[in-house]
Formats: sequence, structure tokens, C-alpha cells
Amino acid sequence: MRFANFSFSLSPNFDVKKFMKNLFVYCEIEDGIVADVSLELLSKGKKLATILNCKLEAILLGANLSGIEKQIFPYGVDILHLAEDKRLSPYTTLPHAKLVIDILEKEKPQIVLFGATSVGRDIAPRVASALKCGLTADCTSLEIGDHTDSKTNIEYKNLLYQIRPAFGGNIIATIINPERHPQMATVREGVMKKEIFSQSYLGEIRHLDVDSYLCETDFVVQVIERHIEKSKVNLKNAPIIVAGGYGVGGKDNFKLLYELADVLGGEVGGSRAAVDAGYLEHEQQIGQTGITVRPKLYIACGISGAVQHRAGMQESAMIISINNDKNAPINQIADYTIIGDLTEIIPKMIHFYKKNSK
Repeated sequence: MRFANFSFSLSPNFDVKKFMKNLFVYCEIEDGIVADVSLELLSKGKKLATILNCKLEAILLGANLSGIEKQIFPYGVDILHLAEDKRLSPYTTLPHAKLVIDILEKEKPQIVLFGATSVGRDIAPRVASALKCGLTADCTSLEIGDHTDSKTNIEYKNLLYQIRPAFGGNIIATIINPERHPQMATVREGVMKKEIFSQSYLGEIRHLDVDSYLCETDFVVQVIERHIEKSKVNLKNAPIIVAGGYGVGGKDNFKLLYELADVLGGEVGGSRAAVDAGYLEHEQQIGQTGITVRPKLYIACGISGAVQHRAGMQESAMIISINNDKNAPINQIADYTIIGDLTEIIPKMIHFYKKNSK
């Protein structure tokens, strides 16, 4: 894996003193529950805000939001910008984007974070375009650091390092935006760790008068009917995942993985190659183009371990690799490696687990 640094300079006359130093997170909500990706971003945002010595602020737009702050404040939010109106739920682009743009134009934050969800990928580019700032999509890491321009020798302090795979995952790019604020990024669900800051933490609620921001034309698009298909698997919250790659050898051999997962009380996932081969459904895909997981135990079966797959599971607490290739890249990050035929190894694992569980 190679590393690259990219710098975008959009305005040589940018004056950082005009901007406040606060950090904002746009929070998503569904059926009265704040999305996990939003809580993950609040957790990361609090750490970044602490480094920057600034406040963490959140934006939440929707309907029936009474008591929603109880889900938000424990993550260390100092100010919650709350807009409650039945017309704001479910999400539609025009009113949400206009509200967020108006809030950010008024508050002038240093950093704004969105989840890399269908909603985040819809609203974030519109906000960035309106504010004439940069946007880095699908970040896997966020850090604070400095940068010195090699041409001008100008030193920039406390920039947001927006880190993400690039060029098909062959390099890790660190993207910075030194001269144009806010610095904006979207982050995929599961990449950041969700952590309570303090259960007793109390912030300030700023209620927004929706009618003073929006007009009837902002609600010209209405959702007549809405269907959300529930996921059949819950990989994101699974404590144990048995994952298979193309090296498993076919759907029949995947039955062994399902049997092992059933015995261990886990879920079955896999690599993109396994999904492309038709061994698994897309919702079971783990990696850069799938979902990101961090289970207590990750058993990788017949997975080579390309960087695109490792990006989605390398934060697992313990990794066991079962592979007949001792030089497979997955072995480099595995805590335990078993070299051999998985059709022989997995039945033995099942047998001895059942035997020792009696």
C-alpha cells in the first residue's frame, strides 16, 4: 500500500479569523432513533473538537423530536440545532439542504461531518457547492494536523486530515483543504467507534423556526409512499463474523461457514469476490465497497485479504485466517493463521467447539 498527500487550495485570500472554530455533525434520524453513523461521528467529532479546543455542535431535522437530545448529549454535544416540523420527515432534499446551508452560513464552522449514507451522499455535495468549499467522500479516518505549503512555505495549523482509499484502494490519500472553510467530509458507517462521552453531559438546545428559513416551494417534492426493506443480516452489530472469499470454492462450501457461524452465534459475511461470484448477497459484503465491521472475532475463510477488504474489517478485536496460501495478505493482520483446506479445518472446529461446550 502506498500513501499520498493531496492539497486543494481554493482561495488565496482566505482569512481563517473570519470563521469560528466549532465542529458540526449532521445527524440522521429514522423512527425516532438517531442513526448509528451519526453517533459514531459525534464520538469522533468530540475527540477532534477536544484537540481543537472548540465546541461540538449537531444539526438534527425531523418530526416528533421530543426528548431526542437524550440520545445526542451523552456524546458530548455542546449545542444542538433542532428543527422540528412534520414536513421535515421523511427526508427530502430541498428543505434539509436549505436549512443546513443557512445554519452553516450563519455559524461559520471550521469542520462539518456527514455520514456516507444515501442521505449524506445526497445532501453533503449540495451543501459544499452552496458554501463553495471542498468535500472528501467516504473517509476511513479523520485526524488533526499541520501542513506547510512547499511552494509558499506558508504553514497551516490544525487542519482536518481527511483520509480515504483512492485509485481502487491501491493508495491511502490524505486530503486537506487549507484555505477554504468549512472543511467537509462524509464518513462510512462502522468506520468510527461509537463511544459515550458522559451519560450526564448536558448541552444547549437551539430551536429553529422552520418557517423563517423555508417557504412552501421548498416542500414542492413530497413523499407519497415509502418502503424500507429491513436487512436480513446484522453484520454491523454481530460479535462474531465468519467471512468467506472466492477461495471458499462455491456455495456448497459456504454451508460450512453458515454451520460454524450458527454454532458460534455469529453471522456470515464475505468479500466482494465472493459476492460477485454469487456465493453471497450484496448486503453481506464486507470491505471498501461493502460495510465496515469491528466484531470481537472475525474468521476469514479463503479470503486473500486485498486492501479493499481489509479496510472493512481490520479493526476486529481478533482475526483468525483459514487459508491454503501461507503468503496471503490477510495473514499479515491475522492474530492466528491456520494453513490448510477449510473443508477439513472447519468441520474440526465445529466438532471440538461442540465437544468443549458440553
